[in-house]
Amino acid sequence: MDLRIFTEPQQGATYDTLLTVAKATEDLGFDAFFRSDHYLRMGNVDGLPGPTDAWITLAGLARETKRIRLGTLMTAGTFRLPGVLAIQVAQVDQMSGGRVELGLGAGWFEEEHTAYGIPFPKEKFGRLEEQLEIVTGLWQTKVGNTFDFHGRFYDLTDSPALPKPAQEKIPVLIGGHGATRTPRLAARYADEFNIPFASIEDSERQFGRVRAAAEEAGRRADDLVYSNALVVCVGRDDAEVARRAAAIGREVDELKANGLAGSPAEVVDKIGKYAEIGSQRIYLQVLDLHDLDHLELISAEVQSQLA
Repeated sequence: MDLRIFTEPQQGATYDTLLTVAKATEDLGFDAFFRSDHYLRMGNVDGLPGPTDAWITLAGLARETKRIRLGTLMTAGTFRLPGVLAIQVAQVDQMSGGRVELGLGAGWFEEEHTAYGIPFPKEKFGRLEEQLEIVTGLWQTKVGNTFDFHGRFYDLTDSPALPKPAQEKIPVLIGGHGATRTPRLAARYADEFNIPFASIEDSERQFGRVRAAAEEAGRRADDLVYSNALVVCVGRDDAEVARRAAAIGREVDELKANGLAGSPAEVVDKIGKYAEIGSQRIYLQVLDLHDLDHLELISAEVQSQLA
């Protein structure tokens, strides 16, 4: 089971804070550092000092880290034109020496679009499908050839399809709870399918849909990696769990029901239940980015038991 650190910087984090967490992620043996792609805080937090851009952040971290994978859960398809996104991600992949992964979603948070003057189209899923075809098509086009695409939402003519990523193929993550279109898109474009904040039962059901869609598309279901994203709150004793829950404005019982919370043994046991239904990778949503002792505890007492 791979454990990856997943952050939500729109809730309030500077680049320096993210850099500290990313370096701890690397030093403590975690597999990857991922971040959300949002421009507006959510819930009852001030979000200070304000948002950071996902791909600018990852470009900086690409030069400051050496081993860990770097990526997004999920880049909002509404934020960037697909040709521009393909250039940005390929460049960051080069800067990292081939350690980038792209999670791409349709975009959903209308208020952040309103706040920063970003168009929020009614038809987002159709745009996402075209974006996936364009981004992957640009990367796959051989040097010296050109790429053309004429769709409903985007039109590219004689694109040189440059630059190329350092990796032969950048892993693409697609995720969500949709019962029909999401599995179909994952079957066609994804290297990994991620379901965020879902129960074991809902995860098993959605993994089954994606596996069936992959087989229908002519792929082996096992060609995809299946993963979960879950909030994490681990403590050496009940008091420490309660303190960490309070620090992120959550209740312990709710966290235990809907995430990975409790003692290291409790969390290892619950991760094992996700593994039993086919989850191969867990993105640990870390909401208190200043509590590095939390990461150290997870590394020493949870990750060590899963190795």
